[in-house]
Amino acid sequence: MSRASDHAYEIIRSKILSGELPGGMQVVEEELSKMCGVSRTPVREALRRLESDLLVIRTNTKRSFIADWSLDDVADAYELRAELEGKAARRAAERMSDAALEQFRAIHRRIAAALGQSVPDVTGFLKGNREFHALILEVAGSRRLAALLGMLVEQPVVWRVVQHYSRDALNRSNADHQEMIAAFACRDGAWAEALMATHVLRSYRTYADSHCNLTDDVQQEAAE
Repeated sequence: MSRASDHAYEIIRSKILSGELPGGMQVVEEELSKMCGVSRTPVREALRRLESDLLVIRTNTKRSFIADWSLDDVADAYELRAELEGKAARRAAERMSDAALEQFRAIHRRIAAALGQSVPDVTGFLKGNREFHALILEVAGSRRLAALLGMLVEQPVVWRVVQHYSRDALNRSNADHQEMIAAFACRDGAWAEALMATHVLRSYRTYADSHCNLTDDVQQEAAE
């Protein structure tokens, strides 16, 4: 991939995740080229990568659209993540070094600091959460698991709903991280796997509840 393609990929991906490019919107290569400041060829390459990420879909008529994730789609992704990330957590625990353990603790402290502000820093939480899970994959050292989990990207709809999570829900997520660190410190793979599976499935339930509440609020506002 060229630098121009990488540049276009990062810009388009970030705008999809932020919701600036909403689900269901038709992709127009010329408009994306102007937005990214590159020619249409790098944009086409970027769109192929985004199709692999399941962020863009191409129809039988060769038209492309920003993927629109349903609640069932998100549930499927979380179920797969629970199984795969559980395996990754087991491998990471069994291969844990003292240096990696300190990295996990540092990330946990940064997330706690973000959540300890008068208004929780959700962006900081999301960044730290990604770092925590990415480090698990790094320590696990499984290219196959990394490739499979790489396809289960953070869905745009999830990213937007997380902005409305309660402080308690965010703190519960980081408390799960603290428990996983305890399992990592013991090098207990079975414990780490069980904790990770529970953590991911709890995350889905928190998402689903918040999603339903937001949907109800939107419908109520439309009726008023």
